[in-house]
Amino acid sequence: MENQNIRIKYLCHSGFLVETDKHLLVFDLCRGDIDLGDKKTYVFASHAHSDHYNPVIFNLREKRPDIRYILSSDIYEGPDPPPVKGNITSISLYEEKMIDDIKVKAYGSTDTGISFLVECDGKKIFHAGDLNWWYWPGDTPEGIATAEKSFKKEIARIKGEQIDVAFFPVDPRLEQNYCLGAEYFINEIEPRYLIPMHFWNDYGLIRQFSTKMEASSTRVIEITERGQEINL
Repeated sequence: MENQNIRIKYLCHSGFLVETDKHLLVFDLCRGDIDLGDKKTYVFASHAHSDHYNPVIFNLREKRPDIRYILSSDIYEGPDPPPVKGNITSISLYEEKMIDDIKVKAYGSTDTGISFLVECDGKKIFHAGDLNWWYWPGDTPEGIATAEKSFKKEIARIKGEQIDVAFFPVDPRLEQNYCLGAEYFINEIEPRYLIPMHFWNDYGLIRQFSTKMEASSTRVIEITERGQEINL
């Protein structure tokens, strides 16, 4: 695969820092602190769940007063709206916005909030948030059918996008169905790279999934520890 000129750092759970030629993108930072460089910085939160959104992100303004925040509209509608004003863009399902020189489109989720497709520096980066095929063990036949239908309907909306890097859930709580959504996403969308997330520190599961998808045209990046840096 060609060099993408993208540097990625795994922060925690579904949190990533993505550095492109001119931009720094932070997705779903739920805890901890990060170092920011000199590039214009954009912070995304896909929904209000505490494992994807933490008001601690607004502390980054102390380091970068010009930082921009792109938040799912459900964060504003919840009991704890953002504690600050200014430089914040709220985005709702299927909205498309230009924020400075980056293009952001909100796709759906099969839980709460949205997923993000971000286009900047000629690259398309997708962060799924809680979009997944939530095939829960022990669910009712009706629940299983509804989960499949809603997931596949949303993936059909995304199909046709030429995605360079996708961050997508691989969740051990689904047991034998842990990678059902990610595998379907790869088969339908064919991103150049897929980076697993939402795996609750089960690094062995990520190794298992990476091995499973070795024959795919999509390269699955194996996450082995917090703070891991990936150069694409």
